[in-house]
Amino acid sequence: MSDTFCSSSVSHELQRASNSAGLWWTMNTSGGALGGELTDEEKEIINNVLARAAMMEATEQERIGRLSSRLDNIKKTACGDGQSHCLLCAASFGPQGVTAVLCVQCKHHMCSKCGIWNNSRTCPMWLCRICNEQQEVTTLGSLEFSLLYEQETHVLQCCIIRAKGLKPMDSNGLADPYVKLHLLPGASKSNKLRTKTLKTTLNPVWNETLVYHGITDDEMQRKTLRLSVSDEDKFGHNEFIGETRVALKKLKFNQKKNFNVCLERAIPVKKAVGGSIRGMALYEDDLNEGENSEERGRILISLMYNSQQSRLIVGVVRCAHLAAMDSNGYSDPFVKICLKPDMGKKAKNKTQIKKKTLNPEFNEEFGYEIKHAELAKKTLDVSVWDYDMGKSNDFIGGCQLGIQAKGECLKHWYECLKNKDKKIERWHVLLNDNAVQFED
Repeated sequence: MSDTFCSSSVSHELQRASNSAGLWWTMNTSGGALGGELTDEEKEIINNVLARAAMMEATEQERIGRLSSRLDNIKKTACGDGQSHCLLCAASFGPQGVTAVLCVQCKHHMCSKCGIWNNSRTCPMWLCRICNEQQEVTTLGSLEFSLLYEQETHVLQCCIIRAKGLKPMDSNGLADPYVKLHLLPGASKSNKLRTKTLKTTLNPVWNETLVYHGITDDEMQRKTLRLSVSDEDKFGHNEFIGETRVALKKLKFNQKKNFNVCLERAIPVKKAVGGSIRGMALYEDDLNEGENSEERGRILISLMYNSQQSRLIVGVVRCAHLAAMDSNGYSDPFVKICLKPDMGKKAKNKTQIKKKTLNPEFNEEFGYEIKHAELAKKTLDVSVWDYDMGKSNDFIGGCQLGIQAKGECLKHWYECLKNKDKKIERWHVLLNDNAVQFED
């Protein structure tokens, strides 16, 4: 296959595969409620699409690696100054030497043998082999990164390694690039992470690991990670360079996967048309996310019932990706817990305040003297606040654990009741939900 293979066909095939796999997953986990079990023919079609997509992705990865290596070799062997001597072969220019031509991209001179003439009708021009290879890799650049989902700790590690051949964005022909991560669907600022900015380079090397805490197995099946590269502008008008997206269900739990992909222009987020699950777009917003609820971060809580002391031990371990409440882009968070009803003043506890952070670590424990049988009648309110000196504190988000709760909150409480003397940790989503009232 030619090195000029178009990556758009890979993206198209991967989209088909993702949609097909999404259909298979939804129908199998829902018991076929939306159309019955898949026929053998449908399963074969889906498997063929997935296999073809995997093959095309592998081919594309090889192509990018081959072009990048070739480009690196050309740069290493370039031995001229690009002014009085050919940039690539160092042949002398002048009456006794070779004729010089100018690369319209890098503005260096080379001989006609080392240059490539682009005989376009609209814009004929000379390019040196370095700039020509960079254009072949991609007009936007390539991004190398790795992803690892640790199932036991519910952590998604995103290691941003490097980018190559980024599109020049500044007047000096360079850029000040950084990478931003965003979990889709989800509009909260708390699920966005970014690397540091590297100045004046088109080939930045970050080797920076960004971490999402509290990612559930369910979210790994329905979430997509968007990685976008932008150029930082000192006047605040940052410019988008390119992006790529990874459906997290492509990852195998506890196995690192490496990526080296071409950046694309902004990928449109499509909405599904009609009620059928077939053909549902990969990046569609969750239909069951309530309009009155907004995710404001995650909290890691531990529960243990100590049977010898007849005490419920509640641990506030840490929070992750909290919503920023202050003008500096951070919060000063603390956590309040309250066991109710009918527990009086001793039911309320709160952690220390952590200054200027959206990812605080508390590692504090609180105890409640209570009979085991009474826990089934109790509810544990957990709320996170932003401390404001001299003013009322800002509510960030909260959750409620108990028999009347739902989902992970109910499951966590039930496991605590069922397993005496065993500490059980679970991540919980913090919601800014009008239906749940928390007191400051």
